[in-house]
Amino acid sequence: MFCFRSPTEEFADGYPSDETWHGYINNNDRVLLKTIRYTSPTSAGAECIDPDCTWVEQWVHRAGPREKIYFKPEEVKAAIVTCGGLCPGLNDVIRQIVITLEIYGVKKIVGIPFGYRGFSDEDLSEMPLSRQVVQNVHLSGGSLLGVSRGGPSVSNIVDRMEEGGINMLFVLGGNGTHAGANAIHNEVCRKRRLKVAVVGVPKTIDNDILLMDKTFGFDTAVEEAQRAINSAYIEAHSAYRGVGIVKLMGRSSGFIAMHASLASGQIDICLIPEVPFNLHGPHGVLRHLKYLLETKGSAVICVAEGAGQDFLHKTNATDASGNIVLGDIGVHLQQQIKKYFKDMGSTADVKYIDPTYMIRACRANASDGILCTVLGQNAVHGAFAGYSGITVGICNTHYVYLPIPEVISYPRVVDPNSRMWHRCLTSTGQPDFI
Repeated sequence: MFCFRSPTEEFADGYPSDETWHGYINNNDRVLLKTIRYTSPTSAGAECIDPDCTWVEQWVHRAGPREKIYFKPEEVKAAIVTCGGLCPGLNDVIRQIVITLEIYGVKKIVGIPFGYRGFSDEDLSEMPLSRQVVQNVHLSGGSLLGVSRGGPSVSNIVDRMEEGGINMLFVLGGNGTHAGANAIHNEVCRKRRLKVAVVGVPKTIDNDILLMDKTFGFDTAVEEAQRAINSAYIEAHSAYRGVGIVKLMGRSSGFIAMHASLASGQIDICLIPEVPFNLHGPHGVLRHLKYLLETKGSAVICVAEGAGQDFLHKTNATDASGNIVLGDIGVHLQQQIKKYFKDMGSTADVKYIDPTYMIRACRANASDGILCTVLGQNAVHGAFAGYSGITVGICNTHYVYLPIPEVISYPRVVDPNSRMWHRCLTSTGQPDFI
């Protein structure tokens, strides 16, 4: 669980202000975690704890500024670190955290370069941050601070935090990064009993963080993927018996592929990790592709990078974050399609597009820009309220604080029985491939 501390005695009656303001969040405010009351386990997308679908209310803390704060702004040294891979909106969140900290009155704000590595690498030093430094940083993609995977031990990180006088740490990253943030929180708050706030901001284009409507960067990634899908459609539509294949990121979650397929309206087959499929056989993908070429003359396939891994040779290799290195399902599909039609004495003009890094290295769109701004503000509000070991997210359109362990217990994945997947199937018109 996360920690919550009471306001300091000096600010027991609230932080001094020139006038009474009614924009504060009460500490007892809560947001309902689940809003649909299912009556049957067979209902689309049902999440039931028993066969009767007993209704259980679950509430989470509402995010926002508190009237009473725990830290004295003049005593705060805040640090921001971005870990893992790139994601649209990183600079937007960095910018808003810095601006909000300055509004609170914080003078000492630094960035840790290149992820957790920046805590241990002697060649890397803290980057002083201010509104002047970050003013226009959101106009470009990437991360002002740089990113990396892996890093030093938790004890080494906390040692460096103590040495540097850091008492607020804002961690921007995905599941692995949040696991690190939670470990830092446990070392700082529970083991060493230091007055330090560790607050996460979930960053992943994969949208695979539990309990949240969406994570920042996801909308931009889906929008950027439209360019690749449209190019694949034009290539396929312009060729004789043309087939366009687009592989999109997502690891073990198919949210980008599903939403990009829905948004484009140009996809005939969408393949995601959560839904098994056969390539060969009477109900396989290749048989349906043959039907599409005979009836439509062309076809476009959108495949998530984690789909169909059972067809590929497993190496058991992992990256610096411990993630399994996936085989290239896009190349495999391309080869299998060419071989299938060649073996039957027919033809198919196959074009394969892999926009992998293009969809994450761009600037955040307007929707993500708003989300990043509010997440950045609420991360600072949460730290000043005295919370630690939390992450900030959007739940049922409301901004909330969630205990980090609750959102990283396992990756969020597409529910094959959900309405959204059913909508995708309706859009593509594809059958089951089993």
